[in-house]
Amino acid sequence: MNILAADVIERFYTFLWPMLRISALMITAPIFSLNAFNLRMRILLALCVTWLVYPLHRWPVLDPVSAAGLPEFFNQIAIGATMGLVMQIAMAAIVVAGQSIATSMGLSMANMLDPNMGNVPVISQLFIVMASLIFVGFGGHAMLLGMISDSFVAMPIGEPVLQPALYDKLLRWSSMVFLGAVLMALPVMASLLFINIGMGVVTRAAPSLNIFAVGFPAMIMATESIGARMEWLWMQGFNVIRDITGAPHG
Repeated sequence: MNILAADVIERFYTFLWPMLRISALMITAPIFSLNAFNLRMRILLALCVTWLVYPLHRWPVLDPVSAAGLPEFFNQIAIGATMGLVMQIAMAAIVVAGQSIATSMGLSMANMLDPNMGNVPVISQLFIVMASLIFVGFGGHAMLLGMISDSFVAMPIGEPVLQPALYDKLLRWSSMVFLGAVLMALPVMASLLFINIGMGVVTRAAPSLNIFAVGFPAMIMATESIGARMEWLWMQGFNVIRDITGAPHG
């Protein structure tokens, strides 16, 4: 069996385009972009996903250093990175909600250095862990990989896909950093208000009672129902990705 150099180059050019889009998603998407998910694992996973997606579509042969291939090179990176950044906005909303709740609890000074988010309060760190577990628990990582595969049908390689309407959707979704944080934190902060009022009454009735030993566990219990709102926020992110890529809503 003779393998010509032209055939190898053609295969490389067709394999490169889905690899670029999938690799950009791995760099920006939650879970996949964690420092614990190291570079070698990202490259290996991107290669495996590209290998699975490759036989499902017909790929154009574009030279990445040609006049037509160079814009397409950045176009594929932009599509994959945009899909990942949409989900990062949901993660940012969770961090902002944790910061607001930590301030209400009096734990805003208790910070931890997160390698991915920077210096965040311990409540935000707790929410990041909870949100990541919820994301994996309902199969968000598999849904994200499925969407990147479906995007090659709705947003084929070689065609202009980054329309002005896409930027409008991204700008509207970026407001979810604050809106989502308010929707998550407001019920908890309202509960904390009543808990603080109750703790004030208890302190007046029994001054010798250690208010910190009693108050902090009661305040932390007020966050027990936040998991459903985290899942809702993730699903809103998936809906935005479906709107951007034109994929059918599940």
